[in-house]
Amino acid sequence: MISKLADVTETYDIVIGIECHVQLATKTKLFSGADNDARDAAPNTRVNQIDFGFPGVLPVLNERAVDLAIRAGIALDAEIPLLSRFERKHYFYPDLPLGYQITQLAEPVIVGGSVAIVTEAGNKTIGVHHAHIESDAGKLTHPAGRDYSLVDLNRAGTPLIEIVSEADMTSPAEAKAYATALYRLMTFAGVTHGDLYHGNMRFDVNLSLKPKGQVEFGTRTETKNLNSFRSVERAAEFEAIRQASILATGEKITQETRGWNDDKQTTFSQRSKEDAHDYRYFPDADIPPVIVEESRVRQVRDTMPLLPQQFSDDFVALKLQDSVISRLLSSSKYAQFVYDLHRDSGVEVAARVATWWAALPRNEENDTLNVRAVPQKFYTELYELANSGQISANSAEVVFREMVVTQQSPRTIAETRSLLQSNDTSEIEAIVDVVLADPGSKQALADIQSGNDRAIGYLVGQAMKLSHGKSNPAMLQAVIRKKL
Repeated sequence: MISKLADVTETYDIVIGIECHVQLATKTKLFSGADNDARDAAPNTRVNQIDFGFPGVLPVLNERAVDLAIRAGIALDAEIPLLSRFERKHYFYPDLPLGYQITQLAEPVIVGGSVAIVTEAGNKTIGVHHAHIESDAGKLTHPAGRDYSLVDLNRAGTPLIEIVSEADMTSPAEAKAYATALYRLMTFAGVTHGDLYHGNMRFDVNLSLKPKGQVEFGTRTETKNLNSFRSVERAAEFEAIRQASILATGEKITQETRGWNDDKQTTFSQRSKEDAHDYRYFPDADIPPVIVEESRVRQVRDTMPLLPQQFSDDFVALKLQDSVISRLLSSSKYAQFVYDLHRDSGVEVAARVATWWAALPRNEENDTLNVRAVPQKFYTELYELANSGQISANSAEVVFREMVVTQQSPRTIAETRSLLQSNDTSEIEAIVDVVLADPGSKQALADIQSGNDRAIGYLVGQAMKLSHGKSNPAMLQAVIRKKL
């Protein structure tokens, strides 16, 4: 019985490609003036006559969407063709009032490109086949216990680019790494707001298996609308095991579209997989061809923000741990902050602040802290307090967070919370003398003399108690060693 991924890879090569729908960060929709932000809006309130598909209305292309698509192409190191065109993709569903989706097929706005990923197995480059601009459909909801569905057209006409990778991924881990790297590229480039919860980026995982050594790909399935990196990996793993289990019985894989049940951690069948000819594509006569001159590409390139690799190179120069770099790269806001701090306050301050921020627990409250509201001199002051031993490493993390929340000076916070440590040598020596003379320290002293250096921790602990936590533990240890 095939129950683990390792069982699959003994017999089969896994082949994965990902299509990612990226909601563009425009103010209005792709072909109408309706608001592009449908988050928490009442159903059917972010729409107009174009989104409803009323007769006689004509779409007008949002130029900002084209510029953001160019940004995406630059971030992907792709080709931006001079000419691209829109087609109509026909299918009939209640959330698609026009009866077709406006998209690109034969001549997309982005051709080629690549995404660099990092996994435990090493670095790898995943190819991008193309990316095209298209409008989104609406949303259907199915009230529990009812025999009808509700249509919300707030998302209808939302501007998207669909980024289609090559089938270069060979494991669920690589699929997760690709989704993560693509998310960083698109958010750092300012292409999308990147709100995964509200579907700003949705991943469709195409997966097939082929016997080891076989050139031809197997029959693929597409698991749609995954909105987290974890679900991309889990869905790919489940689907690989499911397909291998079917093949082990001598049955064939059905080409189909599948959904992901996050509660059950399983995929489920939704519908048979259509091919391009099933949609009866043909050119959209209402929308002129898009001409992108090289001068326009240069103009967009000149306004590009820094991308993840540029930040990563800078953070490596700060000698940050990989975990800290990864945390910084999860948010362009904090990456830019540390990058700027590096230039304004130097390596030592930037490295320490980056470590303090990365040490904060991952939650919505910490991930929205306004680090730029704090006067820059306070970061330097906190670094000096910690570096001089006036506050402990743990206290520095506490002061850092409170400083960002309250914008108070770190010294004021440390004094108010009684976190300042004493560095007075004579005072520390007096405390150490008391500890060493205490009969309760005899065993620790004997252990140290017999070669158990760890026992010095007991003596430091006793000294910290006597000082009510005010003495610098590093200085305490140094004085104890000197006296011994």
